[in-house]
Amino acid sequence: MKTGNLVTLAASVAALAAVWAAPAAADDNKLQQLKDQGFARIAIANEPPFTAVGADGKVSGAAPDVAREIFKRLGIEDVAASISEYGAMIPGLQAGRHDAITAGLFMKPERCAAVSYSEPILCDAEAFALKKGNPLGLTSFKDIADNADARIGAPGGGTEEKLALEAGVPRDRVIVVPDGQSGIKMLQDGRIDVYSLPVLSINDLLAKAEDPNLEVVAPVIGAPVYCDGAAFKKGDESLRDAFDVELAKMKESGDFAKIIEPYGFSAAAAMSTSRDKLCAPQ
Repeated sequence: MKTGNLVTLAASVAALAAVWAAPAAADDNKLQQLKDQGFARIAIANEPPFTAVGADGKVSGAAPDVAREIFKRLGIEDVAASISEYGAMIPGLQAGRHDAITAGLFMKPERCAAVSYSEPILCDAEAFALKKGNPLGLTSFKDIADNADARIGAPGGGTEEKLALEAGVPRDRVIVVPDGQSGIKMLQDGRIDVYSLPVLSINDLLAKAEDPNLEVVAPVIGAPVYCDGAAFKKGDESLRDAFDVELAKMKESGDFAKIIEPYGFSAAAAMSTSRDKLCAPQ
């Protein structure tokens, strides 16, 4: 009887050990899977200078360039990008359609609970694009909420949409915009009164638009400064940790600054904070 109980207990312990070990084994295999595959599938937003897709289909931008270099150092030769709305990126990652998100997806506690972020890569503040002279006097999201005539355009599921809604802008005055070019066109046509994106993205769009009737307000009063990181699926922490090791080496050597600073980002800003600080509840 005692022997039987011991055998049963041993079998139970062995079964539990196998269950506990399974996620780790799957996690450890992810890097090798990507090496064998020869590329990593990344989600981007086509929002320069964070991410960009050229007319020839070539993927660039600060976030994909950093990811491409790190994956290469990990033995993964290339990246294959797919454009996604911000609100669809994390569900796509969780569903296995992407191996990572490298798109200026800023770290927030709720996102940190859903994905496994790398250490910080790109940091930026918020900006408004408006008609010349800022006729409605909009310098904050609260200003938009307080003006019943003000309509704001923002990426669907992005930081700016959330900031507007949290400031009290009614849903019907927060217009979801599919991409930067559309946002500027809607502003020019008077369909929205302000278009909000990070400072670097707004500056890039207005430089390309060459429209003297538009101007920038930056930084937006009361809006926080955010940093992104590469986002990985929960359970892929070994891949994330390997990514972080190479990222730390690049920050130390100066290779990181050489990639992101030509796009206008600050390496010092990314190195001044950490994932733990950015993911901490506010």
